[in-house]
Amino acid sequence: MTKIVGFHVDSDELLAGGGFLKLRRLRMRNQRDDGSLSEQYCCDSMARPYGQDAVVVAVFARGEHGVDVLLRDGLRPPITLARSPAAAPLPEDPPGLFVTELVAGIIETTDKGESGLRARAAAEVLEEAGFVVDPACVMLLGAGMFAAPGALVEKEYFTAVEVEPAAQQPLAGDGSPMEEGATTRWLGLDDAIDACVRGDIVDMKTEACLRRLRDALARPVTPGS
Repeated sequence: MTKIVGFHVDSDELLAGGGFLKLRRLRMRNQRDDGSLSEQYCCDSMARPYGQDAVVVAVFARGEHGVDVLLRDGLRPPITLARSPAAAPLPEDPPGLFVTELVAGIIETTDKGESGLRARAAAEVLEEAGFVVDPACVMLLGAGMFAAPGALVEKEYFTAVEVEPAAQQPLAGDGSPMEEGATTRWLGLDDAIDACVRGDIVDMKTEACLRRLRDALARPVTPGS
């Protein structure tokens, strides 16, 4: 059986840049273990020019009815303006102006190691949720994951932090018009996961992070942990 042992790149182009994303196009061939090459094919990928990966933060609180999580409703123009419900395999409503997600943000090039990841998570929680949190209190919820490895090089890292709801401050945002009009609300952790399965929440990283949080909180605490 022929095995793929690498790639042969015929051309490497930057098709678009200067904005939030850069689009790279490779014309390439698979390199086989017998020395032969496949037919040429086109492979496009997207990345950010100033931060490759992202952190996702499940902000949560413990109440008398269990664990609640903070959800954020923010503008997502690509979904509002570019998605076609008519092209979907199953019926869906036209997209609205806002998409429900957890707090998330771009990991900057200076955010290195676990301490950098925790610091970035804390900064995003202040900016997008209005809570001042100690980076040392941010929980890391396992390894990062690719959201769409066929086209995006971004890996998303999942974290969580517990807060006191009464301590919330007004949302500062990052000064971008993309963050205008954002609001937050609380929902039970199990209810939020059910909303993802039902399709009321349609952001994949949100469901993945919520499930990791539920798993982490369900683990028994051992002495010295």
